[in-house]
Amino acid sequence: MSRTCYKSNPQLVALIADLKAKTRENEKAAIWRDIALRLEAPSRVWAEANLSKIQKYAKDGETIIVPGKVLAAGEIDKKVTVAAYSFSAKAAAAIVAAGGKTMTIRELMEENPQGSKVRIMG
Repeated sequence: MSRTCYKSNPQLVALIADLKAKTRENEKAAIWRDIALRLEAPSRVWAEANLSKIQKYAKDGETIIVPGKVLAAGEIDKKVTVAAYSFSAKAAAAIVAAGGKTMTIRELMEENPQGSKVRIMG
């Protein structure tokens, strides 16, 4: 049985469709289907990760994906690449100030189509 996406944001609907298509192209990239299913859920249950959580669980140089929003509570001093659906302005600035990098989920999917060495956090 296929699930139907009832989202009103056309960019989000397109992202979900592209994530699923990427999984169909490459059977080993199941991470993108997992992210798509999480984004299909109501936004009130999407993941929210604070900087303190990323600081605690991420390793230096690691790539993290948050299928939701990254918030600025806490501090970070690790150089991590963080991909998320959205960032608070302070969280994005703190990640960059620590030497890390922020990107959208779509950018990460295009940069790393295999989804290898990516940790889901949320």
